Amino acid sequence: MRIFYFPDWITILSYVFLWPLMQVSIVIIGNKISDKHFDPNRFWLKTRRWEKNGDFYKHVFHIHKWKHLLPDGAKTHAAGFQKKHLRTLDPVYIQKFIAETGRAEIFHWLQIVPFWIFGLWSPFFVIWIMLGYALIVNLPCIIAQRYNRPRLIHMYEYYNKATEKC
Repeated sequence: MRIFYFPDWITILSYVFLWPLMQVSIVIIGNKISDKHFDPNRFWLKTRRWEKNGDFYKHVFHIHKWKHLLPDGAKTHAAGFQKKHLRTLDPVYIQKFIAETGRAEIFHWLQIVPFWIFGLWSPFFVIWIMLGYALIVNLPCIIAQRYNRPRLIHMYEYYNKATEKC
């Protein structure tokens, strides 16, 4: 519901500057939250049966063909954990990687939420454009996290058992 009326140029500038500001703010706040809050067994991060340990995303979205094209946002700030490639098979690293997939998923969901704010000073149709933009930008990243996490959990369990035997 439009409450404020600004000149068109200010409205357009608000889109250009506020979206990135909101995205970066969410990331900065998210990086300060402890890994323990991103436990893959928590309700919102738990792999569901219908996801078939990530195979759903492979068969329906063919994620294995395009996920390498997704940008790794961790490169944009020093505190980021790069998730583009697995760097080691060390169980501690894999456990951190699993937590980071949870962090990334939750904060990509949160980056969708602010679309409605633009409705305070924009025509109604702009809200739908902003929602579309937020979904197009964030859903592929969410799908990638949902696809990778069960695979990483399986890998963690395998290598953790192997290191316990040594």
